[in-house]
Amino acid sequence: MLTVIGCFVGEHNLWLVALAALVCTLASATAIALLTHAGRAGQRGRYLWLAVAAAAGGSGIWATHFLAMLAYAPGLPSGYGVGLTLLSYADAVAITGLGFALATMGGRGRAALGGAVVGGGIAAMHYTGMAAYEVPGHLIWNPAVVVVSVAVGAVLGAMALVAGLSASTVRGRALGAGLLILAICGHHFTGMGAVTIQPDPTVAIPESAIRTEWLAAAVALASSLILLLAGAALLIDLRERRRAESERERLRSLANAAVEGLVVCRGGQIVSANEAFARLAGTEAASLVGASLSTYLPGLAATAGTAGEAVESELVPAGGGTIPVEVILRPMAEYGRQLHHAVAVRDLRARRRAESQIHFLAHHDALTGLANRTSFHARLEREMRAADTQRTRLAVLCLDLDRFKEVNDLFGHAAGDTMLRDLALRVGGLLDPTQLMARLGGDEFAILIPQGDGSAERLAERILATLAAVPAAAGPVIATSIGIAIYPDDAQDQRALLSHADAALYRAKAEGRGTCRRYDASMGAQIRDRRMLEHDLRHAVSRGELDLVYQPQTRIDTGAVTGFEALLRWRHPERGPVPPDLFVPIAEETGAILEIGAFVLREACRTASLWPQPLAIAVNVSAVQLHNPHFVQFVHGTLFESGLKAERLEIEITETALIRDPARALLTLRQLKALGVRIAMDDFGTGYSSLSNLRSFPFDRIKIDRSFIKAVHSNPQGAAIVRSVLGLGRGLGLAVVAEGVETDEELSFLAAEHCTLAQGYLLGRPSPIAIFAEYTHGNAEDPVAAVA
Repeated sequence: MLTVIGCFVGEHNLWLVALAALVCTLASATAIALLTHAGRAGQRGRYLWLAVAAAAGGSGIWATHFLAMLAYAPGLPSGYGVGLTLLSYADAVAITGLGFALATMGGRGRAALGGAVVGGGIAAMHYTGMAAYEVPGHLIWNPAVVVVSVAVGAVLGAMALVAGLSASTVRGRALGAGLLILAICGHHFTGMGAVTIQPDPTVAIPESAIRTEWLAAAVALASSLILLLAGAALLIDLRERRRAESERERLRSLANAAVEGLVVCRGGQIVSANEAFARLAGTEAASLVGASLSTYLPGLAATAGTAGEAVESELVPAGGGTIPVEVILRPMAEYGRQLHHAVAVRDLRARRRAESQIHFLAHHDALTGLANRTSFHARLEREMRAADTQRTRLAVLCLDLDRFKEVNDLFGHAAGDTMLRDLALRVGGLLDPTQLMARLGGDEFAILIPQGDGSAERLAERILATLAAVPAAAGPVIATSIGIAIYPDDAQDQRALLSHADAALYRAKAEGRGTCRRYDASMGAQIRDRRMLEHDLRHAVSRGELDLVYQPQTRIDTGAVTGFEALLRWRHPERGPVPPDLFVPIAEETGAILEIGAFVLREACRTASLWPQPLAIAVNVSAVQLHNPHFVQFVHGTLFESGLKAERLEIEITETALIRDPARALLTLRQLKALGVRIAMDDFGTGYSSLSNLRSFPFDRIKIDRSFIKAVHSNPQGAAIVRSVLGLGRGLGLAVVAEGVETDEELSFLAAEHCTLAQGYLLGRPSPIAIFAEYTHGNAEDPVAAVA
């Protein structure tokens, strides 16, 4: 080492050494910049840029050596052999180019090998150039120092290319250029320290040797080439920086446009992040650069899984708390020539809310928020098993809204939905946390009371009392009936338990509604029979099981028949005749009355239209039909199809149909009157506000209920009521029809009180219309055939 330092200080011109160092610096920086660009270029451009980098690097190595040789002053005349000098230049360019090509093939190992080859090129150029050195004497070499010089060039050259090609920053390229400078200079001066010149006057310098002046010109030319290439490298580097910045800006814009959070990280450190991730993290995107990814995604390392596979994790924003996210991690090997990872972060909060909503809807009723049928059955099954284990009992309450179908028909489905929600809210507020209320469907609800055999009836009474205490409003009143069944006393399985609670509910309805009943064995047969009757009634029209019979309406003073009332009969194929007072309430409760009522009106009008005599036909209409928004249109269409004149049709309604929605009922009756149809109040005297109804609604007739006519001649109270109604009719100009006249005494009383019309068994039993052909056809030749 002392020989090298001594050689460097004592035998060299330091100014020329400084110039050699400058040339070496320019050449090294240019070579590294061109080499980096060659690595980024395509397949064809790569070889061109490698050639330019080899020329710059080789020329710089060669110029540095010969500038240093010009600075070397051993005190003897000197020259340079032409052939070896040119060969040294070729060695520098060719071997450097080979090393550069190896280094740009990818990977640190190839970069190190390429750098070692470049170091070997430096050595080859140096010792070829020293072989071209001509002095009057002999060059004596120290082999050990020669080996050290080669090793210094190879090691530093390998380090230079590894550092220069692995870094994407200016600092990294500067480090690579600095190590290449050390490789060139370190090898040269170590190599120069390995040689000793022994003067010998007998050795002459050949005439063909290059003189110092020519060598200086060649070095100047090489230096100019280096400066030219350095300028080109600078321009290329600036252009690449602008292009890279533009590309980064474009990528940043694309990343910010993404809905998902995107992060690029290196070794767990955030290099770049888009605005979507910054919003999730609760901070600015700029402040994320340099931060540790684990600060925001602490569970990522544990859940990373296979690259490219989506995994769920939690993001910790700057403000605290956690956000459920889905993370996809992918390597970016080409990003800056260092291993980076792209992390896509998707916010799962909306998905979790949707999943929670789906889960809720799968187990709850969307309208009321109560448990649905599936949840109720699952909970009931668990509680039954628990009751078996603990040897306890549980109760099930079944309840529904009284006349709910009529509410939907009269007030609309929105009003029905409001009733259901109100019921769920009011009844749900009476339950404790161990009890469960569910909506099974429609207006059917069930309540599960674990270990509640003793408290079931008390809860039922509280429910009824709570609903009864709700003040009446403009809408329909909430009323319910409740059935109770106890496990295991009343049933041994879930299906039977619910069926028995349902049977108790029907018993409660049959016994007046607004009450509760507990199941007993007698209810089973009754409820099965009723359900079968409901089922058969729904198909009675389509199966042709319904018929009409007709009862005449007669003038009391002359005995002339003025019209008929159409009455419905059901001939069940197995049960035989089913009484109207049994199946009509069922039809009204189940909603089948709309189809049945339409059948009655069409059939009555069709039949009456065939009578030669223009007798009236009276048809009973239920409240559900009257409040149907299409009822007037249906009546008009029926009259048109049958050809029956409107004034021959009489619609009979009860007072109950009026009080549920008086405004709608009044509108409907006025529209019917506009068609020419007559209106009669049926069962007068049994309603709630008879007198006000007569004044408010456009009635043509009053029909006194049969309960007042029965034994009217011997019943003072009944007689007083009948006289009052007859007087009221005369005062209002309304005809009065007495129903249910069965005896001569009753008819005589009505005649004495100047009643106009009557109907009843005494005047004619309800029968097929053919029986009354003498009235409908008068003197027709074949009235039966005419009716058919």
